[in-house]
Amino acid sequence: MTLAGITTALQIIDKALIEQRVLFLGAGSAGLGIANLIVSAMQLQDLSQQEARSRVSLFDINGLLEPSRTDLSPEQQVFAHKAPPSKDLVATIERVKPTILVGVSTTGGAFNQRVVAAMSRINERPIIFALSNPTQKAECSAEQAYAWSGGRALFAAGVQFPDMKLNGRTFHPGQANNFYIFPAVGLATYVCRPRRLTDACFIAAAQASSDQVGPELRAKGMLFPSQSNILETELTTAIRVAEFMFDQGLAQVARPRDLRAWIEGQLYNPVYPTV
Repeated sequence: MTLAGITTALQIIDKALIEQRVLFLGAGSAGLGIANLIVSAMQLQDLSQQEARSRVSLFDINGLLEPSRTDLSPEQQVFAHKAPPSKDLVATIERVKPTILVGVSTTGGAFNQRVVAAMSRINERPIIFALSNPTQKAECSAEQAYAWSGGRALFAAGVQFPDMKLNGRTFHPGQANNFYIFPAVGLATYVCRPRRLTDACFIAAAQASSDQVGPELRAKGMLFPSQSNILETELTTAIRVAEFMFDQGLAQVARPRDLRAWIEGQLYNPVYPTV
């Protein structure tokens, strides 16, 4: 989940989400969904909705979303900030000065060397997520992001790229995959029976995922937990989400004394008895 990786990246550079400027390449359902969740997360940190939206910009096949565009949906129009028209991504980066660049365009190679170099000129540690998949549709590869940024990029992709060595350092790029979040939120929902499922539940899940990326993993460039024990990772995230649901009064079941044991007792165990 994109927000989980962004949360880890911001912890690494010790910056707050509400200080960031986010630019999306791609303004379809994926881009809008992530953008709206980021807006919700900023609102939880005391920005107004308008202030939060002002920090998020989108760029699609027809260029930057801005008020002169007549082809925008109502969902896109709220991110059409006052700006001159632009169909040049690098020029838009230099004008908007984003700290985070997110690719959901399905356009392979869209984050070329000029794009990564522009992000690296503006930011000491540019956050670059190339989320389109499969691999040939990724906006850039991990190798390109690290090489073109001099190893400074905080990078994740929608696919798993191999490790890369640069200047004597080994990078293990992360994969921004929903399997970190959706099974955990689903489990918490199943056991807690919440009245409703809010953006804040997913934001809690993102924070829980990020908190499981320790210093050793972060030193390797990872922004998501290791996949080596994904069930334990998702269980820990589910517990945090369940705690949030109880704390917010969303759950419709009695709160157990031992939340972990209670949730573990409801897991499906695919073991069949021998006859």
